[in-house]
Amino acid sequence: MNNDWIEDTQALLGGHPGDAVATRRTALKAALGVGYAAAAMPLMAQTAIKTRAEGLVSGEVTIDVNGFKMPAYRSAPAGKTGLPVVLVISEIFGVHEYIADVTRRLAHAGYLAIAPELFVRQGDPNEYGELAKLQAEIIAKVPDAQVMGDLDATVAWAAAQGGNTDKLAITGFCWGGRITWLYAAHQPKIKAGVAWYGRLVGNTTAQTPAHPLALVGSLKAPVLGLYGAADTGIPLDTVDKMKAELAQGSAAAKASEFVVYPEAPHAFHADYRPSYRKAAADDGWQRLLAWLQRNGVA
Repeated sequence: MNNDWIEDTQALLGGHPGDAVATRRTALKAALGVGYAAAAMPLMAQTAIKTRAEGLVSGEVTIDVNGFKMPAYRSAPAGKTGLPVVLVISEIFGVHEYIADVTRRLAHAGYLAIAPELFVRQGDPNEYGELAKLQAEIIAKVPDAQVMGDLDATVAWAAAQGGNTDKLAITGFCWGGRITWLYAAHQPKIKAGVAWYGRLVGNTTAQTPAHPLALVGSLKAPVLGLYGAADTGIPLDTVDKMKAELAQGSAAAKASEFVVYPEAPHAFHADYRPSYRKAAADDGWQRLLAWLQRNGVA
């Protein structure tokens, strides 16, 4: 397996590779945005945030991607049109309950938030109880080009549903943090990105031909990077390299910023997992909202 995926797996497991197995009875997703992926275990029910759906339109939708029906979870304030749009990109576990909840949090802040299920062509992350197997059999087979096309289709869907895609942002976690950087370099309409502990460097493959560090010159919108100093999968020297490249880049690159939380591990925003660090997660969320407003998305 690609070393990048091995390192990501170890970080998700707190530095110890191995199985994270759960019974399907406790972890099976009945529908998109319901329940948690088995490989995400162990769960921390006492810290998992449950955001109310009252006042929102929230649930699963289908997005057409050149004839392919891609599921997505969207949340928005009920009865509102012309809403700014935020794409929400999941970790390797797909669009489970945590990601759905993030869309509801953004909807309560006034956004149309959409989380597309970007792994659906390669498989269902929920079917896996072992992280390493999930990484090898699904995640490593998802081409960046496919993801960019799916996100472009999601933006088109949002516009057709009355969203204001002139006010477009993206945020993502872990695997989705890397995609956030990539999409900010791909989509001219993006006004802001917020990347939560997304990989910045890595091995180039047919599926992942370029990583964020190599795409700084193409950034079309400023990105706020939220990272943890105790992240075993993303060395701080890669953050430093990214900062140096950004400082020499375009206006969007120079406007990008990093916040590194001193004692935070990987996945510190994942409130349903032992890696959750409330102080860093809360601070990062407030910075996300301020970043969107500062860059004309709100």
